[in-house]
Amino acid sequence: MISLNLSPSLNPGLLHKTRTRQQPTRLSALLVTNPEPFKHSYSLGLSPVPSLQIRTDSKPLLSLTNPGYTSGFSRKPRSVAAAGSSDSNPDGDYEESDLGEAEKKAKKAKTLQLGIVFGLWYFQNIVFNIFNKKALNVFPYPWLLASFQLFAGSIWMLILWSFKLYPCPKISKPFIIALLGPALFHTIGHISACVSFSKVAVSFTHVIKSAEPVFSVIFSSLLGDSYPIAVWLSILPIVMGCSLAAVTEVSFNLGGLSGAMISNVGFVLRNIYSKRSLQSFKEIDGLNLYGCISILSLLYLFPVAIFVEGSHWVPGYHKAIASVGKPSTFYFWVMLSGVFYHLYNQSSYQALDEISPLTFSVGNTMKRVVVIVSTVLVFRNPVRPLNALGSAIAIFGTFLYSQATAKKKKIEVGGDKKN
Repeated sequence: MISLNLSPSLNPGLLHKTRTRQQPTRLSALLVTNPEPFKHSYSLGLSPVPSLQIRTDSKPLLSLTNPGYTSGFSRKPRSVAAAGSSDSNPDGDYEESDLGEAEKKAKKAKTLQLGIVFGLWYFQNIVFNIFNKKALNVFPYPWLLASFQLFAGSIWMLILWSFKLYPCPKISKPFIIALLGPALFHTIGHISACVSFSKVAVSFTHVIKSAEPVFSVIFSSLLGDSYPIAVWLSILPIVMGCSLAAVTEVSFNLGGLSGAMISNVGFVLRNIYSKRSLQSFKEIDGLNLYGCISILSLLYLFPVAIFVEGSHWVPGYHKAIASVGKPSTFYFWVMLSGVFYHLYNQSSYQALDEISPLTFSVGNTMKRVVVIVSTVLVFRNPVRPLNALGSAIAIFGTFLYSQATAKKKKIEVGGDKKN
């Protein structure tokens, strides 16, 4: 038992309590609700309470001069504080309003962080597509530019790891062996997309690349996965929209169409192969995984690039400088295409680490819309009404696909829990 004698000569505005771990709400309710706290001596049955203090600092923990609130850290009304003094909060560390406000602040902070990541992802992708196309317009050698983009990403990751700006993954022989397949398919997907960008409008390449879910369903089905009818129906508008856009495309080129289609195949096989070969390396996060893939892809691509178009690089460089006028301008375009290629992939992996696959799929679909509109405005590509309609149908189909596959995953998760 602790006896507390409070002198009536004290100014009640100077009486405060020290916040303790054992049931402070019971004490605060007693001090606040008693009508005459300074005329009596109270015997409080709070055996664990170590001490009570008289504080004269400018920020009191408990101020009786403002009887509407019990704490300077919480704007909780007195009646609510008294009601909250039950045994539901035995430790007394934080009140429910404190926890509620903390959760709200955490959610707001996470939402803001995701908004920034999505904004960077979209912005970086737009910058990459614009300057990559500018460079390809004057230097139509996509194998060298694709190699440089992988080189820029590899140097970026090596700098992060060397200066310990980001934790370096533990590289082992089994991990490298498991990574060989995904890196190969990533290389195929990347170079094929660059070839397509060099031959047709950026908007057309992205419309064809929106057909990636079609190849995903087909290849996954061949490997034994089953899909509900809703998923199969969702790919129909994708096929119809891409077909309509291809037929009405002003800049149609068979090489550009083939490159975009091969790119879809490469990235789909990369995703499928990654799921099958990298399951035992979950300790490596998405950013480090992509960094390792970039380095291996560069080793795959550059020797082939030399063989395919290496003899054309020097004369092509001189033509590019002559058409641009200033070498620094051409260097600037190439540099931005390489840096922002890696940055937008880095942002996409960071977004995928924080959100569900469904949200990521929807965000990726909207990203294509933003990129298509931006590049059409920048390069002033002529767009026919039927072409715009086909593009809209294809992109809407990818949205339906993301919804249908999300429902499929929920059903699978529910079945696993029941089993």
